[in-house]
Amino acid sequence: MVVMNNDFFAARIRTIENWPEAGVMFRDITPLLRDGEAFRQLIDVFVSRYADARIDAVAGIDARGFIIGAALAYRLGCGFIPVRKAGKLPFDTVGESYSLEYGKATIEVHADAAAPGDHVLVVDDLMATGGTMLAAVNLMRRLGARIVDTAVVIDLPLLGGSQRLEASGVSCFSLLNY
Repeated sequence: MVVMNNDFFAARIRTIENWPEAGVMFRDITPLLRDGEAFRQLIDVFVSRYADARIDAVAGIDARGFIIGAALAYRLGCGFIPVRKAGKLPFDTVGESYSLEYGKATIEVHADAAAPGDHVLVVDDLMATGGTMLAAVNLMRRLGARIVDTAVVIDLPLLGGSQRLEASGVSCFSLLNY
């Protein structure tokens, strides 16, 4: 069992004020990813949490969710599903549009990314209003997948994303809350 040291991880999160627009406090995980020991421990925490779960694939959300999701899928010995911004995948896609805290967007997966009954874990770096994560969950459900859980490095609970997910019947594990 891996013991989480939240102070260890929090010390490697950089806050950038007024980015990408005025009033936003952007929580940047790139210093954590750059620190080899911190990145290893981050993945170990997620592996420890999900090692005994039935997971057929980890769906990682573009772009930082790719980093966490691919490493986690490797360690869990399961497949990886890239959840991309619209127009980035070369095969037949299924898309979902959503609102985020400062605009609108669409994400897509390949139409054959998950099979009916697949057990999928959806991961990203940060949970804000939950729009992106909920869109990814909806995409997986439309393909017939079962959502095992969602997981993020950082949750911003005051923005209500994790509550929106729970209202849709999905839980969210987060390492840090701001």
